[in-house]
Amino acid sequence: MKRGWRRLAHAGRPRRVELIYDERYAVELPGTLHDPLRGERILAFLGDEGLVDARQVLRPELASYRDLLRVHGAEYLESLQRPGGLDRLLGMPLPEPLQERFLEAQRAATGGTVLAAQRALARRGAAVNLGGGFHHAFADRGARLCAYNDVAAALAERRAAGFTGRALVVDLDLHDPDGLRALLAADPAAHVFSLHARSAGESGPGATYVALGDGVDDAVYLDALRRHLPEVLARFPPDLAFFLAGADPAADDELGSWKLSAEALLERDRAVVAALRGVPLVVLLAGGYGPGAWRYPARSLAWLLGGRALEPPTTAETILRRYRRLTCAAGSRPEGEEWALRPDDLDAALGGLGPPPRRLLGAFSREALELLLERAGLLERLRARGFTRPTLDLEVGGPAGDTLRLWGDERRRELLLELRLARDRRTLPGFDLLRLEWLLLQDPRSPFTPQRPPLPGQRHPGLGLLQDVAALLILAGERLQLDGLVFVASHYHLASQGKRWLRFVDPAEEGRFRALQEALRGVPLAEATHAVASGRVVDAADGAPFVWRPAPMVLPLSAALRERVGGEDYEARAAAAAASHRPALRGGATA
Repeated sequence: MKRGWRRLAHAGRPRRVELIYDERYAVELPGTLHDPLRGERILAFLGDEGLVDARQVLRPELASYRDLLRVHGAEYLESLQRPGGLDRLLGMPLPEPLQERFLEAQRAATGGTVLAAQRALARRGAAVNLGGGFHHAFADRGARLCAYNDVAAALAERRAAGFTGRALVVDLDLHDPDGLRALLAADPAAHVFSLHARSAGESGPGATYVALGDGVDDAVYLDALRRHLPEVLARFPPDLAFFLAGADPAADDELGSWKLSAEALLERDRAVVAALRGVPLVVLLAGGYGPGAWRYPARSLAWLLGGRALEPPTTAETILRRYRRLTCAAGSRPEGEEWALRPDDLDAALGGLGPPPRRLLGAFSREALELLLERAGLLERLRARGFTRPTLDLEVGGPAGDTLRLWGDERRRELLLELRLARDRRTLPGFDLLRLEWLLLQDPRSPFTPQRPPLPGQRHPGLGLLQDVAALLILAGERLQLDGLVFVASHYHLASQGKRWLRFVDPAEEGRFRALQEALRGVPLAEATHAVASGRVVDAADGAPFVWRPAPMVLPLSAALRERVGGEDYEARAAAAAASHRPALRGGATA
């Protein structure tokens, strides 16, 4: 009903925006901070708000090698297919199945940009490719996750089809579009305008480059855009424009060095679209790193499609919604039977052949769990990373709870996930909780990197599925009608990663942790947790180490537990405890 009313509210507005996306865009690379589901999250948000219907989204073909050969050398394209051909481009080796998936994703997104340019010119409107912006790819080499230069390929394809007009690229990604600049240098009817942190070389006659350095804030950025973009448009009025609307200038970008707010990025996008009004426009996502990067283009697209700014949900909320949709997709199945693939039901129908299967927490069979992971695409993501036969094991009735293990192969040599759960009525008398006794998520085939250094207790980098596992645990707790989830963090980083969902049971511990987080604000998580563990965080009053104290944290599901760890009394006691502590990082941050 909400979706229908919103569609009616927007029905009177002329819509000249088309969206382009393909599920093949989603490829997960170990050791990187790129969100493979960025486009999917944006579409889910726009759909929930009634701004787009999945049937309206155009699906591109893979970019043809004919299109790619217009901008890339044949020897380079052939080299990408050889073993190790992507190592330099990605900065790491990949198993062969994942190499193929990566190249397919890049070809699909490049095909999306080709299609977007075709549609924008044909309809003289805007076409948004929920991917693309691979501006670091040169004719003879790729770099920084860019194998194919989609903008150059799309423009070359339109040139081959007869387009002779002026093409302007407005590149507002954080980084210098070095590959794109080089590829368009020989086209006198093309111009690249870029605001970025640092230039990788001279801009040349076919480009306007503004390097702003590091630490750029809203005022400096928007002032530079307002001064330079009109001047570029006056000198070079385009007949086609490409807008690389990178989210990596955001203050919370995990690889960025700028400090832009969500409001400034939305204002940027509005200003560019307004300045290019009447010009066929191709919009690309370009850069943006970390689980929340999708929210910036989502805000702008909500405005572009609906005429008003809407705040997207958190990434954790979108993941939970996604799993709810999956588990409730049966339609006619009763609401309490979401994960209800039941082999014992089949046994009963066949006369009770064999004993019923043992179930996680008495509710979820191994087969039902495997089906859910398959439907959610998690097993396919693991296969693409080289774990071709993921295998699920279930042990129930242990002294510490029920254990679920996910291995990378049938021979059970590479452990990817280990989860131990139990019912808990002791931590908070009067509340029935799901206790997370143990959680291990690891990728034994990926190396640690400067961006992902080892955290205390880690033998391998994480698997990148923490939020997915958290969403499944929430659904399990709801299915079992529990009051909440409880977890004891053995290290600072575990509490910090879970803080978006969890609160300490004891308000005094909650306040102590808030004070510690404030003292470590802006410090990378790995450095922060090592600083706490090594005694570098001290009490400012006496210089004593601020020792980490593992304590129960809960994620409330029932109204009673939400009041218990979120009511006025709890908040007052937590605030008083926070004010009583004065932790400080000795020596300051090193990164």
